[in-house]
Amino acid sequence: MTIWREASGASFGFRVFSSLDDLDRALPDIAALAIDMPIGLPERIDGSGRPPEKAVRPLLGARQSSVFSIPARAAVEASDYGEACRLALATSDPPRKVAKQGFNLFPKIRELDLFLRARPGMVDRVVETHPELVFRRIRGAPLEHPKKLPEGRAERLALLAKAGLPADLLAASPPAGAGADDLLDAMACLLTAERHARGEAVPHPLQPVRDSLGLRMAIWA
Repeated sequence: MTIWREASGASFGFRVFSSLDDLDRALPDIAALAIDMPIGLPERIDGSGRPPEKAVRPLLGARQSSVFSIPARAAVEASDYGEACRLALATSDPPRKVAKQGFNLFPKIRELDLFLRARPGMVDRVVETHPELVFRRIRGAPLEHPKKLPEGRAERLALLAKAGLPADLLAASPPAGAGADDLLDAMACLLTAERHARGEAVPHPLQPVRDSLGLRMAIWA
C-alpha cells in the first residue's frame, strides 16, 4: 500500500495500488517515493548480499533477518525457481541459491526495475527504504519486538508519533487489501520520502554505487 501527504500538508491519503503504473497515474506530481523494495541489481553478489543489505543488517539487531538477500540481476530476471537458483549460484561468492521467500518477490522487483528504467527522470526521486531501519533510526537502537505482536505495534506507533505523524493518522484503519502492519510500514516509508524530498534522508551505505543500468543501490532512512 501507499500513503501520501496531500498538497495542503494537513491531510493524508492512502490506497492499495495494483501496480506502479497505476500509482504513477494517480500521483503524477509526487516529490519523492520511498519504497520497501530493492532498487539496483548487481551483476554479481560478493558476500552476504548487495551493498545496502550488508550496510543495514548490523544496525538492526534481532530484526536483521527482515532484510532479505537479493541475488544478482540474472537470477532476479529468471521466472523459473530452478533457473533462478542456478544463476544465483553462478553469480555469487560464496555460491548461494535463492530462498523461496525471496523468489516470490522477484515479479515485484522486476516491475520496479522496469518502471524506473522507463522513467530516467524519476530515478533520483524514487528511493529504496526499509521500515525496520526507519524505526531504528528514530529510536537510536534496534527495536525490541516483532511488528506483528501487540508490543511491537505499540512500539512502532510511539516512534511514529515521536517522528511527528499526527494522532488521527496513527489511529487510522488500513484500506481494503492491506493489514495493520502494512499501514505501519507505509507510514515509515512516508517519513523517508518526506525527508528525501528535503535532502535529509541518509543512504546506507553512505557512498551509494549504481548498478550497470544506472540505478542507485542504497537503503535510505
